[in-house]
Amino acid sequence: MVGAMKTLISTNLMQSILAKEAFAKEAADDILLVTDWMVEVLTKGGKLLLFGNGGSAADAQHLAAEFVNRFLINRRPLPALALTTDTSVLTSIGNDFSFEQIFSKQIEAFGKPEDLALGISTSGNSPNVIKAMQAARAIGMKTVGLTGGTVRPGGNLAAHCDLVLNVPSDATPHIQEAHLWVEHLLCEIVEKRMFAAS
Repeated sequence: MVGAMKTLISTNLMQSILAKEAFAKEAADDILLVTDWMVEVLTKGGKLLLFGNGGSAADAQHLAAEFVNRFLINRRPLPALALTTDTSVLTSIGNDFSFEQIFSKQIEAFGKPEDLALGISTSGNSPNVIKAMQAARAIGMKTVGLTGGTVRPGGNLAAHCDLVLNVPSDATPHIQEAHLWVEHLLCEIVEKRMFAAS
């Protein structure tokens, strides 16, 4: 039993590493483009609006915290807002309208053309993330999807984003692990570009 569990540990680790390696290889240029957009948005007084469901909601909150507080460099706070945190807003929209509108209504309330929307969906098919991206595009915001999958990379979300960072894996845990890796990477690159010389 112990031997089988040790094999599971090593196999799981290797699969996670392979997913990240494939993602880094396929998406390196797009990752740098997203950091270009983030630096432009933050330099010009815009903000990042972040959202997703379940583990992706936790990712949105984690990423917002890294930008607002700090990642590796002590610097001024950067405006990033996770649209997953206000339970009164989420439940009132879900109750009065539908769960599919919990992010789009917030985008309509807070979004400006100079902002960037980052929607996180492991499958790329979350209806509320898609509706939020449609709302963001209608406002004129830059839109980025963070997704996973090999059969239909980006899922239905891809058609509603300016750019999709897709993890080429069909294993949900490894997609989510790669998402956290790239979220940290985005923070690190943005910080270095904006504050490394200060």
